[in-house]
Formats: sequence, structure tokens, C-alpha cells
Amino acid sequence: MLNIIFCVFAGVAVLQLVYYLAILGKFAFATAHSTNPKRIPVSVIVCAKNEAEKVRKFVPLLAEQDYPDFEIVLIDDASSDETLDIFEEFEKQYTNVRLVKVANNEAFWGNKKYALTLGIKAARKEYLLFTDADCYPASKNWITQMSSQFTLKKTIVLGYGAYEKVKGSFLNKIIRFDGMLTAAQYFSWAKAGRPYAGEGRNMGYKKDEFFKVNGYVDHMSIRTGEDSLFINQSATKNNTTICFTPESFTYSEPKHSFAAWRLQKRREVFTMAYFRPFDKFHIRFFHCSQLAFVVLAIVLAALQFNWMFLVPVVAVRYLVTWLVMGYSASKLQEKDVAWWYPVIEIILIFTQVNVFLTNIFSKPVHWK
Repeated sequence: MLNIIFCVFAGVAVLQLVYYLAILGKFAFATAHSTNPKRIPVSVIVCAKNEAEKVRKFVPLLAEQDYPDFEIVLIDDASSDETLDIFEEFEKQYTNVRLVKVANNEAFWGNKKYALTLGIKAARKEYLLFTDADCYPASKNWITQMSSQFTLKKTIVLGYGAYEKVKGSFLNKIIRFDGMLTAAQYFSWAKAGRPYAGEGRNMGYKKDEFFKVNGYVDHMSIRTGEDSLFINQSATKNNTTICFTPESFTYSEPKHSFAAWRLQKRREVFTMAYFRPFDKFHIRFFHCSQLAFVVLAIVLAALQFNWMFLVPVVAVRYLVTWLVMGYSASKLQEKDVAWWYPVIEIILIFTQVNVFLTNIFSKPVHWK
């Protein structure tokens, strides 16, 4: 019986090695992409709801971008704080700022997708870049870097939305590692010709792509996933590329409690249920194989299986996966979290299980 368990364990390890090297390795070991600055017209879309403190601080950073032809479309999603007042001040202060005021609509009450749709329709430029109200660009060349990846064929660009570092916080390391891993996955699958998701904190696409799929119509009733579900529906190997130069990153403040971060993870898992079948399969395969590897290793160790066979499998698996994660973390300026990989991975595995089981029995109405 132990030999059978070990064979299954070894099989899982091999599958994981293949996944890490053949899929995640496409991004981890990719060469730096070239940057060819363009002068294409760009609309930066920012949607805010009760984000007065953040927009007052971050919108000026967008306005200071070093780019010849861009506008900023500020969408006030029926805010009840001072967000609208601040946006109106910016509209007067900056000649390239345009304001879209969204009133509560009974049919789309509190739906960000409705607000974004109005903003996209109001945008005057052909190419759109998206970031959230609580995000800021890593440099004055954010627009330049992201727009440089657009071509006649590549009309969707996926960027990296990083989280700020919080000194002395291990939770911060977990959140940043999770964000890095998520980005490495959607970057890798994009390079493999199967793009499946993106991050609304940093992405862009040609306006035509939005109207080709009728915008968010097919998932307007789902309150999450305005970015990932759109990419899952519209992105292909022919029209999608990635941008991961450090100057192209955006940053935002991470969650400060485990409960808040767990809720964020629940929303991500909930959204994933609406992905294309193949995309759901490979995401679930990844998480299930991680869980199986850890559980089977613990079982074999507890039953005192021959360590001369068990240890080499564990060592090779961790050596290869750590190497892949290390290269990915280096590209995304997250080297410090890579050192904690074995510990953080186990935390993420069991957090994912907890989130999945919780979502089976509890789906808050406001997510839908």
C-alpha cells in the first residue's frame, strides 16, 4: 500500500515539475522584451467610488505622465464622500482630464461594470489603459511602457499590479507572493498562447476589443471580474501580449488583515467559476496538485516510508519550483518574498482549500 501511495506521490511531483517548467517557465525564463515607444493616443480610465483620499493623492501622478497624447477619464461611481468634488477640481486643473458622473441606476445598482462602460464609451482615444483609484504608476513612463507593446495585431496588453511593501509584516509577504504567483501564471499562459485573465489595476486594450464582445453584457449580473472575465472572453493568442518592465508596474496598498485578504481571495475564486472550461481546469489542476503533493508527503513521512526515496523527490520538486518562482519574483521586483517560498506556499495551499470550501456553502448576494 505504501508503495502505491509513493508512486502516486512521485507522479504528482512529475506533473508539477512539467507544469512549472513548461508553463510557468515561459515567463520565468523569458528574456526582457523590447520597448519601442509609440505616440498612439491613449485614454487612462480610472473608476472610483468613495476613494477621496486615494484619488487626491494618485490622480496627479497620472496627470504627470511623460507622454505626448493622453487623456484621463475619471469616473465617479455615485460616491457619497468627496470623490466627485475632487474630480471636479482636477477637471478644472488639468486640460486633459474628463469627468464621467455615474448616478445610481436601479437596474445596475452599485455595479462597477456599468460605471466602467459609461467611461469607456466617453473615452475619446483609441487605446485604453486601466488602473484603479487606489493605484499609482511606478514611474512617469507607465503609459509609454504599456503603450509600447501595442501593435496592429496585439491589441490587449496585460501588466503587473504590484502591492506596496510593508516592513516587518509577514502577511504582506504572503499577499505579495500570492500576487506575484497570480501574475506569473497569467503572464505564462499568455506567452503560451492561452491568455485567460488580467489585472484591472494595470492593463490596456484597444477600444474596439470592448465592443467586439459587447462589453460586459455577458457577465454584467456578476458583480466581480470586470477585468478577468473580460480578458477571459476576449483575449486570444493573436491579440494579447504582456508588459513587465519595472517602469510599467502600478502599486497599491495591500490588505492589512488576514480576514480582508481572505475575502479578496474568495472573490477571485468565485469569479474563476465563470472562466472558460479549459482555464478552470488548469487553475484547479495547479491547486489540486499542490495540495496532493503536500498531503501525500506528510502521509508518507508519518508512515515512515523509506526516506532514501522520499527525500530526493521532495528535494528535486522544491529545487525546481523554487528556481522558477525565484526567476519570476526577480522579474517582478519581488525577490524578498521568494526566499519564503516553501513556507508561504503551504499557507497559500491551505488558504485556497479553506476559501474553496467556504464558497461552496456561502456566496454573498452582493457578489452576484
